[in-house]
Amino acid sequence: MPPPMLQLFRRLLGIAPAPPSVDEMQWRRVEATLPFLEHLVPDDRLRLREMALAFLESKQFHGAQGLELDDDMLLAIALQACLPVLHIGLQAYDGWVGVIVYPGDFVIPRQIVDDAGVLHEYEDEVLGEAWEGGPVLLSWFTGDEAPDGVNVVIHEFAHKLDMENGGVDGLPRLRPGMSRRQWAEAFEQAYEDFCAEVERGADTAIDPYGAEHPGEFFAVVSEVFFEAPLVLQARFPAVYDQLVRFYGLDPAARAGSKAGA
Repeated sequence: MPPPMLQLFRRLLGIAPAPPSVDEMQWRRVEATLPFLEHLVPDDRLRLREMALAFLESKQFHGAQGLELDDDMLLAIALQACLPVLHIGLQAYDGWVGVIVYPGDFVIPRQIVDDAGVLHEYEDEVLGEAWEGGPVLLSWFTGDEAPDGVNVVIHEFAHKLDMENGGVDGLPRLRPGMSRRQWAEAFEQAYEDFCAEVERGADTAIDPYGAEHPGEFFAVVSEVFFEAPLVLQARFPAVYDQLVRFYGLDPAARAGSKAGA
């Protein structure tokens, strides 16, 4: 890829970045930090690389709070962002261009009005956020600083897919041939069961944050689908099957064959 500072200046100026060039050593180095990519068959691995480069050319990246973005960071984000749309297409991310990366978690000012009409202002500490029609905000951690069991990039880009048909409600624009009824049945039952588990303090093996809202449940189980597919398949098989149809991938099949090897 061109020098990162040159890339950054081009993006800050709104100039389309030069077509990046990544050698095999760099691909392997970055992919080694994303072990769940082993769940992809070789052809899909190559397809993901091509899509990641196209994603980098189409989006503008900014480091917040003094964070300097290097080429490995950009590649890692792009690979993870493109994984959910590997068989959907990059057009799912049309209509916005910004990706803002923070050094660790960050705070977003919030305002809510209660039932009595009183305005309350507070600061919300988050790991990421996707804005409808706007940018994706991501936290970046190095080494052991990353929170366990959380993939911020996949989570926020799953929200972007959810927003394709308006709002974040856990029902994205389904692929041709998929049934809204079957999707709703699988997700509503799983969400209800999951919320009950979280409420009674059970060890869910899935991030309890998914109980916050059906839209968060979709994003959280999407993380698990790609990172720990056997866990999701065992716990919520109907949800797993719907995500196989939606994402056009069956990562548990490859994960299972490796586990049995």
